Amino acid sequence: MTVPNRAVTNPYGALLAATPVRAERVSILGSDTHYWDYGPVDAPLVIVAVHGFRGEHHGLEPVVAQLRGVRVISPDLPGFGESTPLVEARHDIDGYSNWLRTFIASLALPTQPVILGHSFGSIVSAAAVAGGLATPALILINPIAAPALKGPKAFVTGLAVFYFRAGAALPEKLGQAVLASRLITRLTSEGMAKTKDPGLRAFIHDQHRTYFSRFSDRDTLLEAFQASTGHNVLQFAPKIPVRTLLIAADNDPITTVADEEKLRDLLPAAELHVLADVGHLIHYERPREAAELIVSFLGVGTVAAR
Repeated sequence: MTVPNRAVTNPYGALLAATPVRAERVSILGSDTHYWDYGPVDAPLVIVAVHGFRGEHHGLEPVVAQLRGVRVISPDLPGFGESTPLVEARHDIDGYSNWLRTFIASLALPTQPVILGHSFGSIVSAAAVAGGLATPALILINPIAAPALKGPKAFVTGLAVFYFRAGAALPEKLGQAVLASRLITRLTSEGMAKTKDPGLRAFIHDQHRTYFSRFSDRDTLLEAFQASTGHNVLQFAPKIPVRTLLIAADNDPITTVADEEKLRDLLPAAELHVLADVGHLIHYERPREAAELIVSFLGVGTVAAR
């Protein structure tokens, strides 16, 4: 197993160390789903956080570390991180949204949790809520608000499609190695990171190196990739009945601000906040601002002191 480089400083490490956390697991649709339960168990509000494509729960920890007085439950999506693949469903939007609804039901929480999704997690979360998942509110960070091949970096997305198709066409062992390539991971990380802070960039690259290729197998990864590029939040917006917070970026290579505005206008009760000088990694580069928006939107909890 790849481990983080201990020479790289986690800028959110002290805040995270001060956050109580409990590791749990549950069987959902044949997946041995691992999840992490942060904050006080008796908090008045619970957030269930869904990470993005090829990520895992670690990616959302910088945001979680900023929150106080709120409980956050953050699972690894089936087939990623510590969670094993789905057995009773495909790794498509229907499968993942069904998994999310079943996962939340299994928690038997005293109140309905708020649903939070980042990137691909925004699609899964939106689909689940549109499909009937009960929640008082929805929070989407870097929401995917346009078809992947029509975004501001459609050419780059096209290259990604070619890359994944090549990984699928190669013999299994070689294809797995190509899809887990550290070189490709680093190039992707360099393209997504917008911060000029060398320490923060080093942390982001180390996070991607450590966790970006912890997928269970090639077939699961390819199914999830097809789900991530074949859908977007716009498709589900008209059927989302709850208050929604959209936290977007002005330099996101996947979704333009204009598309985020279209998404806001399609939702029945939404507010959009666009952060300047950041791209698709709000959760790494601007987690405190994201946490401040979350606390203000929900009216519960506080943001940790600096």
